[in-house]
Amino acid sequence: MRPYALTIAGFDPSAGAGLLADVKTLEASGVYGLGVCTALTVQNDISFERVRWVPATEIRDQLRILFARFQVDFIKIGLVESLPQLLELIGWLKSRNRNLQIVWDPVLKASAGYEFHRATDRDLLRALCAEMALITPNQPEMLRLWPSDSAEAAAAAVAAFCPVLLKGGHAAGGLSTDVLLEGGRRHAFSAARLAHGEKHGSGCVLSSAVLAGLAKGEGLAAACRTGKEYVTAFLASNDSLLGYHSNA
Repeated sequence: MRPYALTIAGFDPSAGAGLLADVKTLEASGVYGLGVCTALTVQNDISFERVRWVPATEIRDQLRILFARFQVDFIKIGLVESLPQLLELIGWLKSRNRNLQIVWDPVLKASAGYEFHRATDRDLLRALCAEMALITPNQPEMLRLWPSDSAEAAAAAVAAFCPVLLKGGHAAGGLSTDVLLEGGRRHAFSAARLAHGEKHGSGCVLSSAVLAGLAKGEGLAAACRTGKEYVTAFLASNDSLLGYHSNA
């Protein structure tokens, strides 16, 4: 039997990002993917028009009926309406399962340009991180979450509250290096930077691949390495903005 893993995320009709991309990643990684919708977006891989948020009560109803049927210990959270609402949701989730392992991919801005969240309160961020098994910001997101001299300095500060996987896709150079900061340790995962490797939803794919590794019993560093390998293959799958998923 495959383990279950759940994504709580927005619905992207192009299936490049959000709920659909997460479930495709989980399935290709050998995990049965469940999904709860937080937002309905009007977008494709290059344009974003608008978002309609799913009410918090309906999000909880989706979760409640899944929990009544499936044992879920691993959850990834992506797009949410507000960070205070996210903190309330996590409290609700943990009240039902204190052993939940939650990976948070802080979606602050759509790759097509739409901004979901602007400022972040540091006390709120501390409270959120205290409940997370991992957060997976890219470098611009890290600096918006915790303004600092550099993204890695910001990640080091936030790593005092929870492990941080800082994605390296926005950096320069021939290598794309993701850095995991966990319990005072630093792990680096590198891959060659691809000439046509930009993909819509690559952050969603990476965090879901990491979640799949955790659900299959891998340690955090091993799951991050597995996730890096998965997303590298995804980025190399074609020259368009919509990547292909494969379990080959």
